[in-house]
Amino acid sequence: MAARRPSAALSAALAERHVLVVCGAGGVGKTTTAAALGLEAARLGRRALVCTIDPSRRLATSLGLGQLSQKPRRLPLGRFGVAAEGEMWAMTLDTKGTFDSLVERFAGSEAARRRILGNRFYQQVSAALAGTHEYMAMEKLLELSADARFDLVILDTPPTRHALDFLEAPDRMMSFLDASVLRWFLKPYFVAGRLTLKVATRTGAALLGLVDRYLGLQFLQDLSEFFLAFEAMYDGFKERAARVFGLLREPTSGFVLVASPAQASLDEVLYFHRRLEEKRMPFVALVVNRLHPQPSGPARRRASAAVSPGLAAKLAEVLAEEHLVARAEHRRVGRVEVDIGRRPVPVPELESDVHDLRGLAEVAGALFGSA
Repeated sequence: MAARRPSAALSAALAERHVLVVCGAGGVGKTTTAAALGLEAARLGRRALVCTIDPSRRLATSLGLGQLSQKPRRLPLGRFGVAAEGEMWAMTLDTKGTFDSLVERFAGSEAARRRILGNRFYQQVSAALAGTHEYMAMEKLLELSADARFDLVILDTPPTRHALDFLEAPDRMMSFLDASVLRWFLKPYFVAGRLTLKVATRTGAALLGLVDRYLGLQFLQDLSEFFLAFEAMYDGFKERAARVFGLLREPTSGFVLVASPAQASLDEVLYFHRRLEEKRMPFVALVVNRLHPQPSGPARRRASAAVSPGLAAKLAEVLAEEHLVARAEHRRVGRVEVDIGRRPVPVPELESDVHDLRGLAEVAGALFGSA
């Protein structure tokens, strides 16, 4: 019996699942992988949407587009010479816009909505608060998964230093928004409608005076207004977050992990894989990008054909170094294979950056063994 291709599970997921989340640290080729998966899904006859939260607009570049819209846009694959029975759509996430729409949904009244959207503290944290990108990515995923236009939604997760941030950062953001201690400190000074340094305790006055010296009372007023207004919306945000995690646990969803052959990158995805198991979330495949090919023969013999002895020696030295790098990478990947119980999908280093659909088709060919 022929050995099962490493990409078999990935191919099955593209054909059968409804949601795929592509995770990995920044710089490992995650965005390009997500776009290649969307292209292959379209080839298989599915209506696939790729959503990216990458502020560098790497997805637009890999699709040969100047920019991506914040609304799903269908790509004219035939115009680029790509044959596909299905459809490929792409979009980018406007984090602040998504946050604003949630506020409009859960604010409860027009006055509360205007108070929050106009709050200066909210205008800063809605785009910059740690965990906001990840939470809004999950929120947008929930919305898109219910869109009947798409058979498959592929989410390219935000570029982070650690892949695990996608799972953990939303909890940190919700903890901040539920910062009962901070609200308890601020509420007595603003509940009457304005901040004042005339507080009940000497300690409170000293602390508020210190904060005023460095941040200013206007900042405290904005902060207090934000928490008081957000208090009524917290339960709605929390309920939506629970629904997203429920969606990610469904068998119609799946996670594709992306790593480089570097030890640190592989260690990180191993840890992420363990967390997926702990959270009972379905793992689909591990893609290892920029993997050196396994050497196929003696370096000196291959380097010495039809060249001078001096050049042959130098070429042999270079090839020997390449062999060492390749063997080390394959040993590391082999250990990961044992740990996760599944063969990683290798993608070699390409000769040039992916900047159009033809280049993306080359990546898809590497992933799935097609031309």
